Amino acid sequence: MPPPNFHEHIQADTSDEDSLNDADSIADSNLSFISTVRDYVYENGRRYHAYRYGQYPIPNDEEEQDRLAITHHLFKLLIGGDLYRTPLNQQLSPPKRILDIGTGTGTWALEMAEEFPNAEIVGTDLSPIQPNFSPPNCTFIIDDAESDWAFTKDEAFDYIHARSMGGGIADWGRLLRQAYNHLKPGGWIEFQEYDARINSDDGTHIKAPVLLDLIKTLDEASKKFGKRVSIASSLAGWLEEAGYTSVTSDVYKCPVGSWPKSPRLKEIGRVGKVSLIEAIEPYSLALFTRVLGWTYERAQEYVDKCRQEVMNSSCHIYVPFYYVYAQRPLDDSRV
Repeated sequence: MPPPNFHEHIQADTSDEDSLNDADSIADSNLSFISTVRDYVYENGRRYHAYRYGQYPIPNDEEEQDRLAITHHLFKLLIGGDLYRTPLNQQLSPPKRILDIGTGTGTWALEMAEEFPNAEIVGTDLSPIQPNFSPPNCTFIIDDAESDWAFTKDEAFDYIHARSMGGGIADWGRLLRQAYNHLKPGGWIEFQEYDARINSDDGTHIKAPVLLDLIKTLDEASKKFGKRVSIASSLAGWLEEAGYTSVTSDVYKCPVGSWPKSPRLKEIGRVGKVSLIEAIEPYSLALFTRVLGWTYERAQEYVDKCRQEVMNSSCHIYVPFYYVYAQRPLDDSRV
């Protein structure tokens, strides 16, 4: 597992950059799962969840499921193929109950079920886009993480995981307290989030003014919506405030494009570029039209301009990815 690289200066490869015009073919190669429920809402050409409609502004259609597959691959690539940073393998015994909040297509939960065959894995989400069939130790529940959780005291978890929840949670303090109360003493929680900002080590990010404006506009719209997108850097502090201990924040630079000299970072950058291109529309479309009052045409034109800047190989930009994990104190017996 590679160590966090946020303080490492990434050297740029000055040779011709590999072409990434086949982004669509990469996305199309990922499997999307068949939903068990078809009660959806359609808006601006995208499909959204109907259960508690409007609470989460990201689509759940096949295109989004393909994007989630790419994102899952990217989160693993950054940490050497692992599913988590929490030191689960250093515990006296492996986890017996694992909860995946906002499980999406359920890929992370399914892979954890393979890694921990003796553990019970539970995934929750607003959208029923998980597979019809899963291993006997993996189940999926349609639920809102912001509501009261239905698990009893006897159903406490050894490990709780959540990924890409930025933009979907209104009251983080409440979520962290509720997670705390559903963890066993000594249990762990981990959040994996990408920060909604771009930067560079050589100042070339200033060549992407529309992308910089996108970050500002997304932050403005998500705050008005009541569920801020850019929260990754705040997670460690919130966990400490909620009473967790052993709080650790591992930050990785994710290059956007194959400009790094490092072969490993070059490969990550190729995937990172596709991931960013595919994320711009789902993160911005509903917020800009519902919250800021933009027309669909204006929002789509803006999305296209952002994507064009991502394709500029002279911008050596990266996105910070946060893996933040913490523990409920072992001597804490509160419920």
